[in-house]
Amino acid sequence: MTQSHPTSGATPDPNCPVSLDLLGAVYRADEYDLPEILARIPPLTRAKLAAYLYGKSHMHQLGLTVARACEREELIQAADEIGAVIYGQSRLKPAKAAPTPAAPGTPKKISLGGSSAKGRRFD
Repeated sequence: MTQSHPTSGATPDPNCPVSLDLLGAVYRADEYDLPEILARIPPLTRAKLAAYLYGKSHMHQLGLTVARACEREELIQAADEIGAVIYGQSRLKPAKAAPTPAAPGTPKKISLGGSSAKGRRFD
């Protein structure tokens, strides 16, 4: 079977402060392995990684998780004022999930016509 995409690997982002291998390890790590991986990264590099991930929409939450392993001063040194924002957001308690309504015994019937549409003409 032939592949239609290159197999040499992804092109590293020059703005990423860590190697592509380490970035992949952080991305794939579970909640138990991530602290160990982050502990091996120098503090300023870890703060830069937090800011880098925070700025990527699909890795925003991971950036906040990495920032929890950083000191405020390190984040400020790595990302100036946004570092202070990242630090503050990383220390916020997660919002509580909205309570799900109790399932009633019988499901509600839904009408697409609606009573307000009866008798009206839509020309």
